[in-house]
Amino acid sequence: MAETTTQEGMSNMTEALITRSVTVPGASIYVEKRGSGPNLLLLPGGAQDAGVFTGLATALSDHFTVISLDPRCNSRSPCEDTTSDLNVDQHADDAAAVIATFGGGPIFVFGTSGGAQVGLNLAARHPDLVRALVAHEPPSMMLMADPSVPLAADQALYDTYVADGVEAAIAQFMAENGLDEGEVQPPEMSPEDRETFDRMSGNFEYWLAHGMLPLSRYRADVEALKAGALKIIVGLGEASVGQPIHEMGTALSVALGVEPVTFPGDHMGFGMDPARFAETLRSVLTAD
Repeated sequence: MAETTTQEGMSNMTEALITRSVTVPGASIYVEKRGSGPNLLLLPGGAQDAGVFTGLATALSDHFTVISLDPRCNSRSPCEDTTSDLNVDQHADDAAAVIATFGGGPIFVFGTSGGAQVGLNLAARHPDLVRALVAHEPPSMMLMADPSVPLAADQALYDTYVADGVEAAIAQFMAENGLDEGEVQPPEMSPEDRETFDRMSGNFEYWLAHGMLPLSRYRADVEALKAGALKIIVGLGEASVGQPIHEMGTALSVALGVEPVTFPGDHMGFGMDPARFAETLRSVLTAD
């Protein structure tokens, strides 16, 4: 396991950023750690990696030891098998291995989009490792009373990818989810943000070919989650109302019998307004 410490200048503070590679079966998971306090694991969604959490992690680092990762087969987490479909159990086991590397659980976990699906799997199968989970806008379509419309939309997106390629499929995905191009690729980016964007662009093909459908079609084990003692918070973006992802997340909250918590922004709110998003996240995690 390799470990590197660098210094990041953030606002008026300089913080230590520790990076590690955690070896798991069939892959090496890239991990970043910042801050001090209780451990908080951040799980990105889709084709994302730890870089999307830089602003959020920095905003949280005075309250938490923030741990973020690149999922296997994404960015800096190379994997041996890039031809098989994503396995949600395997990704949750990777998260469990990362938690063990940093002293074990239970710890706080935040997952967004497909990362929320992984977090739900982690909480159901490894409840001893999770102190509380925030599932932010999970694509929980399989918990809807009738998932036929989003299932058909995902299949159509996959078919577009097969027929017309990555760019056409990504444009279709953005349009269907009410996302502006500037939210995925802002017109002005720092060198660090540009590096993150370029890395994630390289993940789109794997996500479309092998990740999107398994993550969307994953059905959380609601009974196991309800039987556990850990706190589960369903987060929905204030600007996502009326979008398909809001309905999917609502289906999870109904299934669990919990009231959803409104978070700033839309599906990418943690990146667009990290300070305000961090305050909401800290508040729900530390509430009695």
